[in-house]
Parts: sequence; C-alpha cells; structure tokens
Amino acid sequence: MNDQIHSGGSGHEHGELGDAEYAEFMELAAQEGFDPEEVEGALGEAGHGPLPVLAVVGRPNVGKSTLVNRIIGRREAVVQDKPGVTRDRVSYEAEWAGRRFKVVDTGGWEQDVLGLDASVAAQAEYAIETADAVVFVVDSTVGATDTDEAVVKLLRRAGKPVVLCANKVDGQSGEADATALWSLGLGEPYPVSSLHGRGTGDMLDAVLEALPDAPAQKFGTALGGPRRIALIGRPNVGKSSLLNKVAGEDRVVVNELAGTTRDPVDELINLGGITWKFIDTAGIRRRVHLQEGADYYASLRTAAAVEKAEVAVVLIDSSESISVQDQRIITMAVEAGRAIVVAFNKWDTLDEERRYYLEREIETELAQIAWAPRVNVSAVTGRHMEKLVPAIETALEGWETRVPTGRLNAFLGEIVASNPHPIRGGKQPRILFGTQAGTKPPRFVLFSSGFLEHGYRRFVERRLREEFGFEGTPIHISVRVREKRGRNK
Repeated sequence: MNDQIHSGGSGHEHGELGDAEYAEFMELAAQEGFDPEEVEGALGEAGHGPLPVLAVVGRPNVGKSTLVNRIIGRREAVVQDKPGVTRDRVSYEAEWAGRRFKVVDTGGWEQDVLGLDASVAAQAEYAIETADAVVFVVDSTVGATDTDEAVVKLLRRAGKPVVLCANKVDGQSGEADATALWSLGLGEPYPVSSLHGRGTGDMLDAVLEALPDAPAQKFGTALGGPRRIALIGRPNVGKSSLLNKVAGEDRVVVNELAGTTRDPVDELINLGGITWKFIDTAGIRRRVHLQEGADYYASLRTAAAVEKAEVAVVLIDSSESISVQDQRIITMAVEAGRAIVVAFNKWDTLDEERRYYLEREIETELAQIAWAPRVNVSAVTGRHMEKLVPAIETALEGWETRVPTGRLNAFLGEIVASNPHPIRGGKQPRILFGTQAGTKPPRFVLFSSGFLEHGYRRFVERRLREEFGFEGTPIHISVRVREKRGRNK
C-alpha cells in the first residue's frame, strides 16, 4: 500500500495534481455532473497552502478591531470603546474580490506597560515577522501623533508594503483630515469609516495590490534548509531547559520564575546528524484577552513562531493535570495546520499513581490529537531525549504525505460500499469521488451527492488515518455537494 503514497507536492499549477491525474479527475467530475469551474474553485481553495498575511497595526483605540470585523465581514474581534481590549484569537481568514488572505489584528496592547517606544516596537515587530503587507490605521480626527510617527519609522525599516488607512472619516467633511495624513510619507491615505463601511472597498483594492498572490515560502525548501521546530507550551513547562538539553549547552536563560523567555530564540542544532532549527517560544499564560504588556507580546510571538514552523513540539508538564491552557495551545497548532509532537516533560518525577491518572487524562483531554506522536521526556536529566527526533521525523512524514487520486477513489469506493452514510429525510448522501489537493497539512476535497454530516466526516478521517497513516498531522477535509441540476441530467 505505502508504495502508492508519496511525500511532497508536484508543484503543478493544478495544486499538487499532476497533469495526467488532473485530466482524469476533471473527466470524472464531468461524468458526475459537476460544473468544471466549481471543481476548479474547490481545488484552488483546498490546495492554496498558507494564505498571504495582512497585519492591521496602529496605536490603541484608532479602530483596528472594528476595521478587522469590517474586512472579515463578521463581528469576531472584540470591540470596546477603550484602548487595550483584545481577544483569544488574533488572526482570521478574509476574502475580497475573489482572493483569500489572513488578517492579523494586533490590537489590544497597553502602551504604558513597557514604555512607549518598547510597545510600539513590539507592535511593529510582530507585523514584520508575520505579514506580507500591512494596513496602518490612523485616527484622522486626531491626526498623526508622535506614536504614529514612531510606527512609520519601524514600518519603513521593515520594507513591507503599507496601505495607510485614515479611519473615522464618517462623511465628506472629514476628507480634509484624511488628506493631511499625506505628511506621514506613506503615500495615499485611504479615507475610511470602519464603523459604517465607508471607503473600505477602495482600501481593500489597494490591499490586494500590495499582497502577493502566494506568500513567500516559509518552510524548509528543496535546497535543504533546516526544518523548523517550534517549542510551545505553558510558562515554566521546561521549554528552555529542553532546548538547552538538545543543544548540549546553556543557550537560553532558565529561571524558575514563569515567563522568563520573552522573545523566540532560533537555534541551529545538530541532532542525529541532521541540522534542525529550534524556536524557543515564550510561554502562553492566560487567555489573550486577560494578558497585558509583555505577556500579550509573548502570545503574539508564539503565534508567529507557530506560523513560521513546520512542526510544533507541545510541551506538557506531566506532574500537573492537563489544563485548558494546554488544550488551547494545541488548538493553536492544529488550526495553523502544523505537524505536532506532544512531549510530556518531567516524566522522571512521576509515581505510579500519577502515571495512571495521566494516562486517563490523555485519553479524555487529548482525544482530538490521538494521532500525534508522544514522547515522555525529562529536560533536566535528558531521559528519552533520543526519541524526540524520530517523533519529529514521523510527524513531518505524515504532514507531507500525499495519496494519489486513483488510490484515494478506490479507497473511498470501499468506504461507501461498506459503511454508507445514514439515510436522512429519505435521502442517502454519497461520496462520489475525491482528491487530495494539497499537503503540509494534507487537504482533501470530497465531492458528494448531498450534505455529509460531521460524524460521517470524522469517520472518513479516521479511516484515512487507518489506511494511509498521516501520523502527527492534522487533516483538512472539505466537501462540495453536487447541485441539484447535476442529478437531473
């Protein structure tokens, strides 16, 4: 079976389908009554890989979150009429004029926690790390402040395309205020009312011009760049100790005070004859909307590290109960589509009773990532550290695995025959055919005769894992239902 599966993509314009495979697939779609454009759209959506990233930056209370809500077309970013309010998630998917991209809301920082210059720098640094383009939001009713000028300098240094948004222009009378922002030297200020939607279309047109069609490749390239591993987990769980242990020397400050690490530290480390790039990230403490100052930036930087990584090694303190924070960190890595390894640290401190209860906790609390390789380690003693690299390699292999379309459809045929979808409302939806449109992580598109229930999709995912492996990687499955006109042909 495995000789019919390969890792990595082909690089063709049809996502990761080769020309012959693509032609065969489109013929199959036509036979089943699917519109070719609809099929093309589904393949493009599922095979897109990482989306271009747009960071929305600006000083507190200029309307960043309101603008983000306007861009994504729904109220998700928390908005309050006071500076420093933020939320659990900082990134959202958006679409404009048929193009999809990711919006990062960097709102919610308190400028006096670390001092003005430091907080402005942290804000702009995050934009530099993750963004392909930046929307810089300025309150046109106030005009350019010293803080705005400081952000401009840092954005210039970053060299990223910037679209200047003159916010709070609610009518014709505010246009003059927006014009005054030419003085910032960032080009045309786009007069916008994020509250009412005025002018956002023109601004988003400019954003699409600034964003690349596809983001720069952030992963290990064909030239053999080192694979990137993000160490993530709650504060004081032993991330820095683990990095020092695998490096064989003290590279990172280790302190019993939780939250010592503020910035990710990239380290090139040779393990098993292979050079890896480890990113030691600051621990995630509480929910982001409860964080202030340095802790808030730590969460942003952890998110940035996960975005840049290929594998997330999630460290969990095995001497303590698995917490909601642990689960939230895992969810961050899963949603980012990264390969995942779970490392239970401080294993050498456990007695038999704690081990028994931990196994029960893993079964219940971590059931959503039962597919992730697990290692039980001690960052202090070095116990089982040699098992870390094989686990990472296994996760990467699953992350890059692709099942050829012919083999996949034979498998789907077997599933439909042996375990058909339950009848609902007198109808029995059926998977007609499918393809794996992408890898890193594996992304499948299934075409069906009717709506597939969530439970059946989970069943299909479980069977995919049983048949093809995919150890250590999330799997994305999207379903396209055939229009009724197709069934009447």
